[in-house]
Amino acid sequence: MKYIVDTDKSVEQAVADVEAATKDHSFGVLHIHNLQQTMKNKGVDFPNACQILEICNPHKAKAVLTADMSLNFALPCRISVYSEGGQTKIGMIKPGAMLSVLSDSPDLMAVAQEVEEATMAIIDQAK
Repeated sequence: MKYIVDTDKSVEQAVADVEAATKDHSFGVLHIHNLQQTMKNKGVDFPNACQILEICNPHKAKAVLTADMSLNFALPCRISVYSEGGQTKIGMIKPGAMLSVLSDSPDLMAVAQEVEEATMAIIDQAK
């Protein structure tokens, strides 16, 4: 259900490389959540760097939402770049696995598989 790769890059460099790779695969970055900074702003000392990129391909999103508007709960796609045990990781929940819990539509599964292949390629390119 998860797809996670290790990288020798810093979290900051990996985030920049994920941003660049999204463009190569017809996706765009909607927002980046800096979880560590947000927690610090709330008075919580969280030791691990973690940035969560919300990414989207508007054509794929439209196809999903046209078929089932309630799937907006699962959009946009998220790719996380984080540190754990001194190692930088890039990962996501696989769209196909997530969709299989939310819908049994073969048409939507085909879209989810396309998105999964693209988002895995983004991660692989960025690592």
